[in-house]
Amino acid sequence: MIETNNGVPRVCVGSEIGRLRAVLLHRPGVEITRMTPENAAEALYSDILNKPIVDREYAQFSGVLEKWTKVYYVEDVLASVLEDNAVRKALVEESCRLDGCQALSAELMSHDSRRLAKELIEGVERKNWTPDQADRYELKPLYNLFFTRDASSSVYDRVLINSMSFPVRRREILIYQAIFENFFGCETFNAEKNDQEARTEGGDVQIAREDMLCIGEGIRTNRKGIEYLAREMGARHGKFNILVQHLPHKPESFIHLDMVFTFLSRHECMAFEPMLQKKGVFSGMETTLISIDNGKTSYTHYDNILEGLKATGWDMKPVLCGGSDAWTQQREQWHSGANFFALGEGKVLGYSRNHGTIEALDKAGFAILKASDICAGKVDMNNYDKFVATFDACELPRGGGGARCMTMPVNRDKVTK
Repeated sequence: MIETNNGVPRVCVGSEIGRLRAVLLHRPGVEITRMTPENAAEALYSDILNKPIVDREYAQFSGVLEKWTKVYYVEDVLASVLEDNAVRKALVEESCRLDGCQALSAELMSHDSRRLAKELIEGVERKNWTPDQADRYELKPLYNLFFTRDASSSVYDRVLINSMSFPVRRREILIYQAIFENFFGCETFNAEKNDQEARTEGGDVQIAREDMLCIGEGIRTNRKGIEYLAREMGARHGKFNILVQHLPHKPESFIHLDMVFTFLSRHECMAFEPMLQKKGVFSGMETTLISIDNGKTSYTHYDNILEGLKATGWDMKPVLCGGSDAWTQQREQWHSGANFFALGEGKVLGYSRNHGTIEALDKAGFAILKASDICAGKVDMNNYDKFVATFDACELPRGGGGARCMTMPVNRDKVTK
């Protein structure tokens, strides 16, 4: 049984692989249909999505999670917290301020909580909009909200409200802060409150264990954000380690650490081989262990992330994204082939389209389970010690993320050494 606060799970995430007890998701909604070829780049997409296909693919993804754990959906939880008038007022006013539509505040405040939750996510169209106007929406749609990982990160018993790097995603953090503080009753913290230039994003933050984070430093998470986390974790834990992997700023498939490295089990990870070998775009990308010991900080460089983990007493065997073929590795990394989400130790969820990666997992002893069979009740995940649940993915990867990107864990079992 997980510890709860009035029936709601307490935030408790001390690893990437402890059995998942509760997770926060967001079904891609009308907001993703409000992109056009003209505004897709501003929305951080390289293409526009076909929603009926997205819906079918996402149903497999969420269906697996609903078979395994307690699932909360952002829109439902948001509607609940909006019943509190003080929360509603603060969220509406700050949302409208950020999007420069303060005159809309009074109208939004008059709507019921369910409608308001949808509007805060899907956006609000300008009255009397005409096609010759470039911007159709006064309150902007949150195109990226279904990537629930990025704007907030469960870090042990608190939630890091991330300081997003691009304006189009700034309003997401308001929603997650309201949800975690007022629904889950959790303490939050934020790098930007300490330094306006500090940036962190959830795809770059991985909880290795109780005394260690692995963090990507690239286009989304910067040095100042990592320095903030080092100070924060050091002050709270006394002794702490942060293993930093530098990431190339281009191409866009390397935006976060979890696009090249994810934990599968206590001693297995999914990794992009050029990152391990420091080849190609990873040539010159440093791997640095920041060690904090009661206020004293030291820095040690390692050949790669596996060597950094080994130096802290943790041997990790990599399963290669795309398998052993260099050409396939590049193709499958592009479509989130390394972006797996652990339901428990050795029990992971990922895209079926990355055949080389799935074959590599098969060779590593993971049973290959189809999400469609799991959702239909034909397969019981609990009957397998190690498995990868694979779900269809034609449109979803075009958004630029995978299973880990689309999940925000709320509660996991502790993993004993």
